[in-house]
Amino acid sequence: MRTTPLGPNGPETGVIGLGCMGMSSGYDLATPRDESTLISVIHQALDLGMTMLDTSDVYGPLTNEELLGRALAGGQRERAVLATKVGALTRDEQGNPVAGNNGRPEHIRRSIDESLKRLGTDHVDLYYLHRVDPDVPIEESVGALDEAVTAGKARAIGLSEVTVEQIKRAQSVHPITAVQSELSLWTREWMREVLSYCEEQRIAFVPYSPLGKGFLTGRFSSFDDLPQEDFRRGLARFQQEALQQNLALADKVRQIAERVGATPAQVALAWVLAQGEYVIPIPGTKTPKYLLDNAGAAAIELSAADLAELDALPVPQGGRYF
Repeated sequence: MRTTPLGPNGPETGVIGLGCMGMSSGYDLATPRDESTLISVIHQALDLGMTMLDTSDVYGPLTNEELLGRALAGGQRERAVLATKVGALTRDEQGNPVAGNNGRPEHIRRSIDESLKRLGTDHVDLYYLHRVDPDVPIEESVGALDEAVTAGKARAIGLSEVTVEQIKRAQSVHPITAVQSELSLWTREWMREVLSYCEEQRIAFVPYSPLGKGFLTGRFSSFDDLPQEDFRRGLARFQQEALQQNLALADKVRQIAERVGATPAQVALAWVLAQGEYVIPIPGTKTPKYLLDNAGAAAIELSAADLAELDALPVPQGGRYF
């Protein structure tokens, strides 16, 4: 797979990475996970050049980092550009991990050590602030991330779901290497300001859910196609009425895929790749079949006419979440 630097001074990474969240949480929770298959997918991703592996302490929670730790044992760690996140997981009164904003410096200082232990490594290549804590100035949170870099526990800092103003405030404390936000043919809000600013600053932009949470692959034609115990069942765009209207988007992607001799997933990812030099999508999967499909997108070159057709797709029905 062709590579790109993680920002102008970062390590080389494959232009498509692997989002690991769905291996432990979110999607199709009723189906048991086979850990040997999951680990084989991670190893195959590295073999294919999909070297950026993305996780977070909130995935599971905690168990996704533990899975990555087991997968990267035995010399595999050196092959990966490893990214994890902090700030979307906190603790309840009993000390149990629960989802929730927590950008306090003391929490970040403790969390990096806990993440490194679960990951079985002495450093991560990229440490993101997963969500900005509205009760903590972003400068204070980034200051704690800066401490992790100074201590050699992280090589670079990233942010997720942030505005341009927040990026600028963070940059006043420490250089920002990457920004991760949702970007796909049906989530393009970040392109207006954030993606443009990242390109200007040569900050890597790392899109999660680049396949529209699987919708753009053409796998779902009705709400009933969604697996049981799957968080997409609670999302506005997957409700039956909205989904039926959104099928027009997936159908257009399919038409272009047939024309260029690719799969719908590859066309959707190729469009994301075309959005900038340092755009590195991280589609998630649990199966070797879809992993190979995603990796193949790196070789797809869409024409200007193809891109224009895709750019003209209508805004989907329903908000991202509600």
